[in-house]
Amino acid sequence: MSMNHNTYDESQIQVLEGLEAVRKRPGMYIGSTSGKGLHHLVWEVVDNSIDEALAGYCDTIQIIIHEDNSITVIDNGRGIPVGENAKLKRPTLEVVLTVLHAGGKFGGEGYKVSGGLHGVGVSVVNALSEQLIAQVRRDGHIYQQEFRRGAPQYDMKVVGESDETGTTIRFKPDSEIFTETTVYEYDTLVSRVRELAFLNKGISINILDERSGQTHTFKAEGGIIEFVQYLNRSREVLHEQPIYVEGMKDNIQVEVALQYNEGYTENIYSFANNINTHEGGTHESGFKSALTRIINDYARRVNLLKDNDSNFSGDDVREGLTAIISVKIPEPQFEGQTKTKLGNSEVRGIVESFFAEKFQEFLDENPAVSRKIVEKGQQAARAREAAKKARELTRRKSALEVSSLPGKLADCSSKDASISELYIVEGDSAGGSAKQGRDRHFQAILPLRGKILNVEKARLDRILSNLEIRAMITAAGTGIGEDFDLAKARYHKIIIMTDADVDGAHIRTLLLTFFYRYMRKLVDAGYIYIAQPPLFKVERNKVVRYAGSEKERDDIIAEFGEGAKYNVQRYKGLGEMNAGQLWETTMDPESRSMLQVTIDDAMEADAIFDALMGDNVEPRRDFIHQYAKDVKNLDI
Repeated sequence: MSMNHNTYDESQIQVLEGLEAVRKRPGMYIGSTSGKGLHHLVWEVVDNSIDEALAGYCDTIQIIIHEDNSITVIDNGRGIPVGENAKLKRPTLEVVLTVLHAGGKFGGEGYKVSGGLHGVGVSVVNALSEQLIAQVRRDGHIYQQEFRRGAPQYDMKVVGESDETGTTIRFKPDSEIFTETTVYEYDTLVSRVRELAFLNKGISINILDERSGQTHTFKAEGGIIEFVQYLNRSREVLHEQPIYVEGMKDNIQVEVALQYNEGYTENIYSFANNINTHEGGTHESGFKSALTRIINDYARRVNLLKDNDSNFSGDDVREGLTAIISVKIPEPQFEGQTKTKLGNSEVRGIVESFFAEKFQEFLDENPAVSRKIVEKGQQAARAREAAKKARELTRRKSALEVSSLPGKLADCSSKDASISELYIVEGDSAGGSAKQGRDRHFQAILPLRGKILNVEKARLDRILSNLEIRAMITAAGTGIGEDFDLAKARYHKIIIMTDADVDGAHIRTLLLTFFYRYMRKLVDAGYIYIAQPPLFKVERNKVVRYAGSEKERDDIIAEFGEGAKYNVQRYKGLGEMNAGQLWETTMDPESRSMLQVTIDDAMEADAIFDALMGDNVEPRRDFIHQYAKDVKNLDI
């Protein structure tokens, strides 16, 4: 049946108007039209397959990135229904792909739980794709329909026979919408696929990149137990087997896996319906309060905490903890700035009581592990007391007492934090050039002597006794740890400016490790930057050009033409530039280029910091082997 004027009724017009709204304001539906939104399209389609798996009908999902950056997602679920939708008098497949929020949780066959951050479904993917082809295998047939920018190109038709079931969706994101990029990042997709496999045990997810031939298959029979082991893979653990509890209450499924390690940082990741709730929420707070209460109760019962000892704080019992909390809820409510905070109030009590009961059983039955966990808390409590004393020293007495700022800080005159910048510079010679070259009104300079402490290998009390770190905390103004207050930041740009050599890269990594571990909110707020000083100065006929890489240098030289006379200087350090050059190339807002430090994948960042900066040599060696091929051509 062709789509003639008879079938093109109000329902069709309504449908197209709905998808037109998506094309006008895509950010409302997928968060943004940047690379993040581009990747979100894949998850909207994959989430449908995961929902089939959660309902018990699908155990294999394949994702293919094609040469042209189109994506195919194949599953072996029941296949999207193809019968007529009673209300719209169109095949359900077409309705699912063209009507907002129609997906669904079809009739009585509905899903108890479903993922998808915005819950907008595959119709939004259809609206934002220049082409989408859906194929459904069910009832012995293969049904197909094609769409362009959301509009059906023909009525659904049978294109073959099959005794299998499942759905295949191939879509090509629309470059009119995704103007920034339409290129898929394999690593970004892989890390989320790995996460989905851990969170949904027993499901096999394969990803293939036809552009490079890379492929990975993930399947975690142990689910989040394997997730915790993966996160702790480069750490020394306190107990070999993660502690795992799971159960169901009031249609809410709760899973918790945790394992302590010898490190000093806590890594708690919470999920609701497979969505990483970065900002936490009721499930995470329920878990935390149960953990603190049960460890304190146990320590008192076995007399490891005496009558006159004060209780462990939450921070004490979470030191060196890696934990995954995963809940699956019929009606999740997401809150917070980025809609990644779980708000369902009933979840807190369910997680708290359920986890408390099972965790207490574990501690009673495993006294050797329990004692290690309590001793870890005791060490953390002692360090916390010492850190409290050290923290007093970093606290500015009042905004008026400028004398409490570190002596070597050359502050700016502006008191408006939103325009103020702090340059953290290695060495006194570079510090001298920077102080002379800066714009005193809004640019402050803090020179550091030598390399700061590697915070990955030290507790907070020791970190706070390091003079260089203390100077940074005091200058930043926010405080640290439990005193941290982003509103008190004295600068909204903190710029790491180090030499473009191996030592400079090491100092930069030490600084980033410190900010990531102890002042993470500065990173999340987008306040941390890395300066990009040039590597070369190319001079010809008294005209000076700067190059940030060998390629840029060669391009500049090529512009001069053959036989031209020119002079190239390679900067080994910032101190080799005079104040004017440093301003012009690296500090002048009109001409400088800077990198803003952002964290798209906190788990991956955590693993990298741990591998590069932690005690364990093996992961560092593996990391270097893996990436050595990428860096051997760099001139450093």
